[in-house]
Amino acid sequence: MYSKADEVEPFTAEQLKKKWNEFLPRLDDRPSLKATLTIIPDIQEDFTLLLPIDNGIQDELLANVKPELISWLRKELRNSKINLKTVVTDIKREKVIYSDVEKYQTMANKNPNLALLKRTMNLDF
Repeated sequence: MYSKADEVEPFTAEQLKKKWNEFLPRLDDRPSLKATLTIIPDIQEDFTLLLPIDNGIQDELLANVKPELISWLRKELRNSKINLKTVVTDIKREKVIYSDVEKYQTMANKNPNLALLKRTMNLDF
């Protein structure tokens, strides 16, 4: 594990992105973990890297490679203060409409004239 306590060289988001992407080929044998790490983390004030993830399973996968990744980033960016934190983000997904009734109700909510047309013309599915 790399740690030189006196080394605290600042780095830019672009430098982080370059080094982060250089690390990814090491994970070619673990595609799901590699996919998780395609997102570049945000740099916080204290050199903590904040990585958004979708779920706890990704966090567990990341735990296996996290020490190696942090050590490598500290060495490459010459900053012993680098740390990695994950935050599970809530992804809001729209409801998928499957049935004809659901499709009609969604369209009628967007355009009330559709309900009037259906009643006037005595239409059915």
